[in-house]
Amino acid sequence: MTTLVVIAKETIPGKVKTRLHPPLSLEQAADVAAAAIQDTLDVARRLPATRRVLLFDGNRMPVGSEDFDVIPQIGGDLDARLGALFDEVDGKTVLIGMDTPQVTVEALAPVFEAWTDDVDAWFGPANDGGFWALGLARPTGDLLRGVPMSRDDTGAHQLRRLADAGLTVRMLPELVDVDTIDDARLVAATAPDSRFAAALRHAEATAPTTTNGVARTTDPATEGVTS
Repeated sequence: MTTLVVIAKETIPGKVKTRLHPPLSLEQAADVAAAAIQDTLDVARRLPATRRVLLFDGNRMPVGSEDFDVIPQIGGDLDARLGALFDEVDGKTVLIGMDTPQVTVEALAPVFEAWTDDVDAWFGPANDGGFWALGLARPTGDLLRGVPMSRDDTGAHQLRRLADAGLTVRMLPELVDVDTIDDARLVAATAPDSRFAAALRHAEATAPTTTNGVARTTDPATEGVTS
């Protein structure tokens, strides 16, 4: 019996994926983030979890989350928010983020097929030094509170915390975390049929450009057409 948690926040322009701007507009960056959440929720629904939870920051629930239990994120830094989540859940629990929409059922399958009694934790490293997945057999927020988040050594600190607690950790594959436009393009190439890839292609095709200091939108469907 395993609980699967997806952490996400409401895709408000200017509040999510702001490092995609430029070249994308803030609205386009938010659309790309929304597609990433949908792809992630799709994978979560296809895994044999006994409970599916959305750890959410916001008011408007994302499309595809209707059959998830919703736990609101508390205030404070990310380590406190994650710690509160792992204090609230019971039994084997794995947390994944919204920033790796290329994640597959196969990447997470070991958590649901090979979580034997001698495995205390699962860890999925991200290419930016963070992590995209963390599973704990006996959840406790003390394993996360105080870990410095959103740094290039976050993953190393988290792994050290698990090791210092005497836990046996099994590793999941490293994934690219979407922070920059180059990250987004790499992820889209990895999962070209995903909603994320489609949203990114549309956004880049219609991204605002600047001509003589004046912002305009380039749309291949109308480029060269005069009124």
